[in-house]
Amino acid sequence: MPLAETLVAEPIQRRSEPSTFPALVEQYKRPLYALAYDLTGNHHDAEDLSQEVFIKAYRGMADFRGEAQVYSWLYRIAVNTFLNKRRKKALRFRQLWDDFSQAPHDAERQPQTDQQAEADVMRRHVETALQKLSPRERSAFVLRHYQDLSLREVADAMDVAEGTVKSLLFRAAKKLRTALAFYREDLGLPS
Repeated sequence: MPLAETLVAEPIQRRSEPSTFPALVEQYKRPLYALAYDLTGNHHDAEDLSQEVFIKAYRGMADFRGEAQVYSWLYRIAVNTFLNKRRKKALRFRQLWDDFSQAPHDAERQPQTDQQAEADVMRRHVETALQKLSPRERSAFVLRHYQDLSLREVADAMDVAEGTVKSLLFRAAKKLRTALAFYREDLGLPS
């Protein structure tokens, strides 16, 4: 039986046992890191966010009521932690970070072909465009399109109504379409 089902089925007092937590981390560390990377846009911040989420999950494990699936619970913690960090950073510095070119993994990687170089440039354009979205729009977009969650799951993870998710996705798509319009022009597609 997968850990998620075991965790929900166990009595609340048994879920907080230290032996349960390493299995939870092992099962969800990769999908949670992928979400954190999609939200933050770089390896260092993704690792920090992932660690913080697991720390919060460990501290709140006894309070997990089993009303949601474990991954939804972890994703909600991740999204809320990301949004809170972004708010604090925006208040403290009054600016958003748009530059991904200094990430260590980008500096070490050398494109081997023209196709790989074009894909790398396109990826950077998409990441830059994603950074221009509000944190809530980015979260909804990443959860829906990068993590393949349903609208209901995105709504649960963000603790908002499905209609709000649809609105956030619509605004995100519109902003991304505008930011990446030069690709449509290069391909000769109508705007």
